[in-house]
Amino acid sequence: MTRIYLSPPEVGAEERRMLLEAFDSNWIAPIGPDIDAFERELADRVGVGHAVALSSGTAALHLGLLLVGVGAGDDVLVPSFTFVATATAVTYLGANPVFVDCSPSNWAIDPDLVAEELAGRARGGRLPAAIVTVDLYGQTAEYDALKALADEYGIPLVEDAAEALGATYRGRPAGSLGTVGVFSFNGNKIITTSGGGMLVAESAELVDRARFLATQARDPFPHYEHSVLGFNYRLSNLLAALGRAQLRGLGSRIERRRAINQAYRAALADQPGIRFMPVAEYGEPNWWLTCIEVDPEAFGADREQIRLALEEVDIEARPTWKPLHLQPVFAGAQTVGGAACADIFEHGLCLPTGSALSEGELLRVVETIRSVPG
Repeated sequence: MTRIYLSPPEVGAEERRMLLEAFDSNWIAPIGPDIDAFERELADRVGVGHAVALSSGTAALHLGLLLVGVGAGDDVLVPSFTFVATATAVTYLGANPVFVDCSPSNWAIDPDLVAEELAGRARGGRLPAAIVTVDLYGQTAEYDALKALADEYGIPLVEDAAEALGATYRGRPAGSLGTVGVFSFNGNKIITTSGGGMLVAESAELVDRARFLATQARDPFPHYEHSVLGFNYRLSNLLAALGRAQLRGLGSRIERRRAINQAYRAALADQPGIRFMPVAEYGEPNWWLTCIEVDPEAFGADREQIRLALEEVDIEARPTWKPLHLQPVFAGAQTVGGAACADIFEHGLCLPTGSALSEGELLRVVETIRSVPG
């Protein structure tokens, strides 16, 4: 049997055609018509004015935090329930991540906890330099409440939409809901450039500054002149061509992943002790990954037993994110709450959701899960 991966890339003839066209044009370096076009096309898709293509989503987070004013010694509110890069980007600037628990209703950062933390910090005169939100597993955070808090206290909002390209919040695209937005095009995302990312914003000034810093902060001289430190963070024109082809298929990928999610829900509806990640009423996810929680007493087996059973038949599944406040690298970091995301991690499992997953492969996953309690 062929191995079933969690979320492998899906590429085809269009990706090959555009990549070879870029190759044949000899625009190999991190400049060229495809990178300019990719930035324009993605900005249009997200509904923002400007975008800059970068080497990774982590690079975009780093630059985004730098651009909104985060610096050494600052505190930044960060969801605990997310991939590690959300917080490591904070530490690159010498700042301190303050981990905030998630809401069980959507698994994203809890606005009530953010409100409590900001109120206490305001009384003590120690507001954070930024709030980072994460649109988790393809579903956005609750932005009405979060944006209201950010505006009330005058704090920039950095939207980590790495997992959520194509999702919406009350009709607005993910990535357009903060001061800056960040996307990842890693190999397991809904579209990929092999590796890469994008920073987006309505502000031309912010994006122009990001582009300058991402190209080693070279000043406008005929020789190499540098007045500030920059970074080597630009995406290549070749990979941008791949991204353009992938972006054209985004809608069909979202539809397929939605259908996979619905198929899992229908096939496992009669299984006691299995519940799916909640779908918030305020928006439409991109259905990047289908995630379940397992009650071992009701189901007859725990999350890890299911994962190992799937692995035995060459099916990749993955526990949900281990909360960052439980990660050894962040031992001692300030944490607000933490029980909700710790409980999801203990019981949560991500199922194969690649947009090329066949009906037969989906059936293999379902039959394996159903066989575990016996």
